[in-house]
Amino acid sequence: MTTLLASPVTAELRGNIVPLDHYIGGTWVPGQTRFPVFDPATGEQIANIADAGAQEALDALDAATAAQNAWRAVPPRARADLFARAHRLLLERADAISEIMTLESGKPLAEARAEFQLSADFFLWYTEQIAHLHGSFAEASQGGYRIITTHQPVGPTLLITPWNFPLLMIARKAGAALAAGCTAIVKSARETPLTCAMFVEVLHDAGFPAGVVNLVHTTSSSKLSAAVMSDPRLRKVSFTGSTEVGSTLLRQAAPGIVNAAMELGGDGPLLVLDDADVDLAASQAVIAKFRNAGQACVAANRIIVHENVADAFIERFVALTKALRVGNGFDPSTDVGPIISASQRESVAALVAEFDEIDATRLTGGGVLEGDGYFFEPTVFEVRDRDSELCHRELFAPIATIYRVADTAEAIAFANDTRYGLAAYVFTRDLSRAFAVGERLEFGMVGVNRGIMADPAAAFGGIKASGLGREGGQHGIYEFLEPKYLAITVDEEGALS
Repeated sequence: MTTLLASPVTAELRGNIVPLDHYIGGTWVPGQTRFPVFDPATGEQIANIADAGAQEALDALDAATAAQNAWRAVPPRARADLFARAHRLLLERADAISEIMTLESGKPLAEARAEFQLSADFFLWYTEQIAHLHGSFAEASQGGYRIITTHQPVGPTLLITPWNFPLLMIARKAGAALAAGCTAIVKSARETPLTCAMFVEVLHDAGFPAGVVNLVHTTSSSKLSAAVMSDPRLRKVSFTGSTEVGSTLLRQAAPGIVNAAMELGGDGPLLVLDDADVDLAASQAVIAKFRNAGQACVAANRIIVHENVADAFIERFVALTKALRVGNGFDPSTDVGPIISASQRESVAALVAEFDEIDATRLTGGGVLEGDGYFFEPTVFEVRDRDSELCHRELFAPIATIYRVADTAEAIAFANDTRYGLAAYVFTRDLSRAFAVGERLEFGMVGVNRGIMADPAAAFGGIKASGLGREGGQHGIYEFLEPKYLAITVDEEGALS
């Protein structure tokens, strides 16, 4: 195990010591400047963290490049042992990491703990997969030689994580990259860098070699990514965030033909068919819509309900929404935490004002909650004006929109009428209908009678403007591996020659 020099700057937050510097080449490196991190539940500054520019990012790439060959040569079992050690340390620090996640993201502590457990499960999944990455052996179609297909790491990777799931995204991305034998540079989200720092500290303490994982924080994401992406040593970028930023990264990746994986925006339809269990649909729709205050790419963006059950569904859904308690995430009675920032809350209020101007009825909520922090009421609209651009925009807010349809065909057509294709949901009592509708929905993932789908064994990702590639499942590690084909000549007696 390597020895970590004490971080030049740390913060004690809720009794937990958190590093506030970059992590490059196996040590904590102070930045020349710093930026504040805020608690969205109070608006107060909680930390002052290192701010990287292009040079720090290139230093991280230097370290990742220097460590790449040695890391790819680590035997699968030895690499898996490192992962297992890190997984044990993660579990030991569950409470500390969950508390820091709530402090900087605002999500209720129960949601932070659930995110922690899912993140640890993803890391364990990759641990178990490392020793089971297989190739193939076959005879050539015309004989005379053998076809051997194996896999090799893509190389140094840039992992760009979002603020809404600060632990899950780094565990899912870094877990896959490191398991595949790739070194990594992680760029944290400026709103939630502390959770990433605690995760990277776990990897160090578990004994991951210097340079294998590197972490930089920044307020200049575009400049940092442009510097790293233009360097030919970088061979992979994995990004979770908005479609607009993803498009920019793809343009930056194009000149160097950098391998790119993108998990982007969503416009998730939730279909309630005429035979659905209305109580189940309403309760799961509340989860799918208001988890993390609606700030999720897989959130139910448009709730599409068959007219035969619409009145019953709306009554139940609105009642459940009104019962949600908004407050500080450390209050155990809180169901919905704050919006991530003051500017983001202003955007939510502006969305409500736009819906008020079209053919839509506000059924509950719609107001800013006064006091400290960035709180907003869970809001529900019944919308009739489907031609409005609002009805095809990712809301990313605690705003639920409900639409009535006359039949299943209309529901499917409206669900598919979007540039996005990440997650969709279907509620029906008929398994055959679930299959039939699910296959016709143009989305990478479809949840049937459930509002949460993320699982380590499942391939997470979308189509169309929602992204490229998959995270998790059998596909996750292979996203960071390139197939390699060897043609081996054999003689007439079948011996290799």
